[in-house]
Amino acid sequence: MKANREYKATLFSGLFSEPDNLRELYNALANTNYGEDTPVKINSLKKVFFEGIKNDISFIIDNKFVVILEHQSTVNNNMPLRCLMYIGRVYEKIISKRSAFKRRLMHIPTPEFIVLYNGTEPFPSDQTLRLSDAFISSNTHDMFGNLELTVRVININPGFNEELLQKSETLNIYSAFCENVKCEKQKGHASDEAIENTIRWAETQDVFNEFLEKYGTEVSHMLMAEYDVETFMEVMEEEHREAMAELTAEKDAEIAENKAEIAKKDALIAELQAKLQVQEQ
Repeated sequence: MKANREYKATLFSGLFSEPDNLRELYNALANTNYGEDTPVKINSLKKVFFEGIKNDISFIIDNKFVVILEHQSTVNNNMPLRCLMYIGRVYEKIISKRSAFKRRLMHIPTPEFIVLYNGTEPFPSDQTLRLSDAFISSNTHDMFGNLELTVRVININPGFNEELLQKSETLNIYSAFCENVKCEKQKGHASDEAIENTIRWAETQDVFNEFLEKYGTEVSHMLMAEYDVETFMEVMEEEHREAMAELTAEKDAEIAENKAEIAKKDALIAELQAKLQVQEQ
C-alpha cells in the first residue's frame, strides 16, 4: 500500500479498498457466496464530505451499487441525506449524462446503503434510518410521486452481530483493532499512544500476524487517520455545543434585560398611579 496517497487512508478504507476483502464483507452482510470470479469495481469518491479525508467505500458487485459508510463515533441521522447526495455524484461518474435523456429505459446498478457502527454511545444491534424522517411535511401524496432512501446501520461492537463478524475475518480484525484502541483511550492514553499500544498488543496475537505482515507500518498511519476523522467529528460537536450554550446565554441575558425593563415600567406605572390617587384626594 502506497503511503503517498492523495488522501489519508483510514484503517477501514485501507482494508476494504481491496476487492477480495469487499467480496468477503458483502458475502457476510448479504448472506451471498460471491467468489473470486465475481468482479468488484470500486468507485469511491474522493473528498466528498471532508476536505482531505476519505472515509467512504462504494463499489459495484453483481450489478448492485453498494455504499458502505464507516461511522466512527456517533450515528449521524442525516446519513440518508448524505447518501442521496453521494449516490447522485456516483451515478454521474459511472453513467453518461446523455443516457438520461434517451427514450429507452436506462438500467442502472441497484443502490444499497450500509453503515457499520463501532462508536461508544449505546446503539441497537440493527437500525434503519429513513430520508423521509427529515421531510418538513409528512403529508406526502403518492399521486404526485415521492422520494425515499433508507440506510441500514449495523452495530459491530463486541456483543453485537457476532455471527456477522465470524463470517468476515477482515471485519473482525477491524473491529478488534478499534475496540482495543478505545480501551486504551479509556485508560487515559492519547490517540497516538493508544494506537501504538494496540499494535504492540496485536503483535502478540497470532490471528494478526498475516495482517501486520501485509500492511506493516501503514497500520499505524491508517489508525491515526481513523481517529483524525473521529477527532474532527468531536471538535465539530463540541463547537456546536459551545455555540448553542453561547446562544442560550445571550437569550437568557436578553430575557433578563427585558424583565428588568418591564419591572422599571411597572414601577413607573405604580408611581404614577400613586400620585394620581394623592391628587384625587
